[in-house]
Amino acid sequence: MSDSTFEEIRIEPTSFDLIVIGTGLPESVIAAAASTAGKNVLQIDPNDFYGSHFASHRLDDLTAFLNSHATSPSTASGTTSDGDYTALELNRSSLYSHVETANYAPEILAEHSRGFHIDVGGPRVLFCADKAIELVLKSGMGLYLDFKAVDGNFIWDQSSGGLCNVPDSRAAIFKDKSLSLKEKNQLMRFFTLVQQHLAASDGEDDESSRISEEDLESPFVDFLKTRLPPKIKSIILYSFAMVDYDQDNSKVCKSILKTRDGISRLALYQKSVGRFPNANGAFLYPMYGHGELSQAFCRRAAVKGCVQVLRRPVVALLMDKDSGQYKGVRLVSGQNLLSHQLVLDPTFTVPLPAASSQLNLPNESVKGDKRKVARGICITTRSLKPDISNLLLVYPPRSLFPEQDTSIRAIQLRGGTDAGGLAVCPSNMFVLYFSAVCDDAEHGKRLLHAAMNALLTLPVSGNLESGSTVQSEDRELKPTLLWSMLYIQEITMGRYEHLISTPMPDGNLNYDDLLDETVSLFQKMYPDEAFFPETPSDQEEDIEGPSLED
Repeated sequence: MSDSTFEEIRIEPTSFDLIVIGTGLPESVIAAAASTAGKNVLQIDPNDFYGSHFASHRLDDLTAFLNSHATSPSTASGTTSDGDYTALELNRSSLYSHVETANYAPEILAEHSRGFHIDVGGPRVLFCADKAIELVLKSGMGLYLDFKAVDGNFIWDQSSGGLCNVPDSRAAIFKDKSLSLKEKNQLMRFFTLVQQHLAASDGEDDESSRISEEDLESPFVDFLKTRLPPKIKSIILYSFAMVDYDQDNSKVCKSILKTRDGISRLALYQKSVGRFPNANGAFLYPMYGHGELSQAFCRRAAVKGCVQVLRRPVVALLMDKDSGQYKGVRLVSGQNLLSHQLVLDPTFTVPLPAASSQLNLPNESVKGDKRKVARGICITTRSLKPDISNLLLVYPPRSLFPEQDTSIRAIQLRGGTDAGGLAVCPSNMFVLYFSAVCDDAEHGKRLLHAAMNALLTLPVSGNLESGSTVQSEDRELKPTLLWSMLYIQEITMGRYEHLISTPMPDGNLNYDDLLDETVSLFQKMYPDEAFFPETPSDQEEDIEGPSLED
């Protein structure tokens, strides 16, 4: 069946409780939650794939997707009258920019083109005890997903110019050769302090073990300075608490982490370590990429009765002529679909025409982040650490160059399915993701280039097996770069009274903040409905956890 024939088929029924435009993770979670609550839901997507800005693509498809959203946004603001409705044309936002691609092995990559599943919004990991995993357990999504562990956790050591292991357990601390005996004891005492505070907070220990309210409200960096040396402090802030900005420089730090929040992040990390079988560390990654998460929630929505249709561009909103209230949407085919509520993919914005006073559309209330996130993707033929397939790496602020005011995060993932491979690329390759929050594209690109240059080397005279000629006994050869892409992504969030716009992928490693936003949007639409109510079969004790492969 051709696309044109498919688009001519009318959607039935034509009236719904909720229309969701987009199949990204927030839209799919909302569609699944609303369907589970008994709502009549239609989920449509102009794309021919699931996931939108949270999808996983082949290399060529990724390039096409980013370029299609990197063009200057349309500025249509026309309205037309048709029967009982005023049709308000939708605009498309320019959400990506400065797309930069380099291909050093076109023949090899073309031969294996179907073997790639590259995330648009990487790098991402799931903490074993974070909100995404809890939602997977609660909603039964574990039936549709397989995970593998990301066991390696490293921090960039400025003094040695290499990767330094992050000790995240008692055994790892005492095995760590980079820490002195004094540093090991200091770190152990600090972890004990945190554990005693958490136990006292849960009523399992004496109240005297609690950290004082004054300390809890103080900057976490100050709390750490009085107890730990700079090296350990940096590990706690940037590898455990995952802080973005340089906490020691108040002039550039846009978000000071309080001790209370820092302790909460440490608690999440500690709860995650070893929670599931076959996952010794704190992190998980979905097989075939993070696009699988959106598809899993789409499947759950479909099971609960949600109508889902791809390749259905929406061109306008339908507003009641008399009241100005939202009534529905118009497809490119001309079909009108009605609903009480509407959720929009962040690709779309609602323009307010000159005659907007006649429409009951409040001005856009933008919430949250106006920053950008610089993202980079690299494909290599060798692991950063010969004995580790999948790993996380953090570059603390100032560790690469003096003007580096934010952390840079990277994740390495092995291809294939053997030896820890996550099937994100062919078995003889690795994918590296990089990201850093930034205010402008120039600085964001500089951050990514510095991180990539510290780890990788370009092929010499077409020899893809060549590595860096600068090495020592303690440092491995730098992996050879086959392909790379860098781009800048906008971080946006908008909300309307009856029209909800979902968030773009943020600059975090996990989905906790994004899921908080998503749950908030659902509750604003349906304040009397439970968000994935638990049933006896949903209880964690009846579920072994996400499917984990060796």
